[in-house]
Amino acid sequence: MIEFLRTLERDTRGATAVEYGLILALIFLAMIGGIQAFGAVATTLWSDIADAAAAVMGG
Repeated sequence: MIEFLRTLERDTRGATAVEYGLILALIFLAMIGGIQAFGAVATTLWSDIADAAAAVMGG
């Protein structure tokens, strides 16, 4: 029983999987934040372009 507990104590495979999961979650959150920020900028840009095109065409 004691040998099993020592083996279990040295086993780090589960901890490594959790660490990779946390890293992936952080990358995912950073990607979502970047996409949202880019989306807001792109929306404003295309709105400005549409307004300028309408003004040039007399609308």
